[in-house]
Amino acid sequence: MRIGIDLGGTKTAGILLADDGRVLADRRNPTPVNRGYDAICDNVCAMVRDLEREAGQWCPVGVGTPGALSARTGRIRNSNTTCLNGRPLREDLAQRLDREVRIENDANCFALSEAVDGAGAGHRVVFGVIMGTGVGGGIVVDGRLLPGRHHVAGEWGHNVIDPEGPACYCGRRGCVETLLSGPALAGAYDPALSTDIGDARAIVSAYEAGDERARAVLERFLDHFGRAVATVVNILDPDIIVLGGGLSHANALYAHGPDRIARHVFSDYFDTPVVRNRFGDSSGVRGAAWLWPAAPTNGAA
Repeated sequence: MRIGIDLGGTKTAGILLADDGRVLADRRNPTPVNRGYDAICDNVCAMVRDLEREAGQWCPVGVGTPGALSARTGRIRNSNTTCLNGRPLREDLAQRLDREVRIENDANCFALSEAVDGAGAGHRVVFGVIMGTGVGGGIVVDGRLLPGRHHVAGEWGHNVIDPEGPACYCGRRGCVETLLSGPALAGAYDPALSTDIGDARAIVSAYEAGDERARAVLERFLDHFGRAVATVVNILDPDIIVLGGGLSHANALYAHGPDRIARHVFSDYFDTPVVRNRFGDSSGVRGAAWLWPAAPTNGAA
């Protein structure tokens, strides 16, 4: 058994996961952002201890976070839960819990979950995509995360595909995130609808119902999607692409996305499956737990 924690900006979720992927117990608490960093750490540790009481034993712990660990300093960076930035979260949780704690960003946890026993199970190279309020991704090879030298592998959301495009918070223009996130889709339809992923879903529904304005916006969106994913395919050439986040519900991404990708792939054909996730919002917390792989059952070391 192992414990996974999904440390979100508004909620903290935790599960007790069996070696066979069954969820044996789960918990959910508000994230005490307004009380600061120490309160967030205390909340995580209290949840771990509660799940361990239910397990009746000590358990390894994995944590998924917004943002990522700096490969240089080991501290959190680029988190929208800003009180985590610059803090040694892994070390502080390890000290409080008296054990090693493994931490990865939420997109990596999504990719790992879907690669281990989700929609990407059985495939050697899995590219997991998050398309929601932001755009992120993760790479899993042979069941293990590939974080990369700088811990940015899979972060396709800040590749620039239109240098004249919208300004991004990272300081560049025309990043994938500025064109393929939920707010980007909503804003392209109507600048007054630029903050809520629900607005983006409504536009997708209007497209599916035949709305001409929504069709034009989705056509541009699909073109950007094809160009952006093709840059990843031309470098990584994954065996499967698993989509997650609020926009992963859009049928158009599966009906028309592969064709749009194929137009820009440096090959005479493109047959990589582009599929929906299996575990949805649970992928993050499951992936955090899978940061500790299941013990071998065949006598292998």
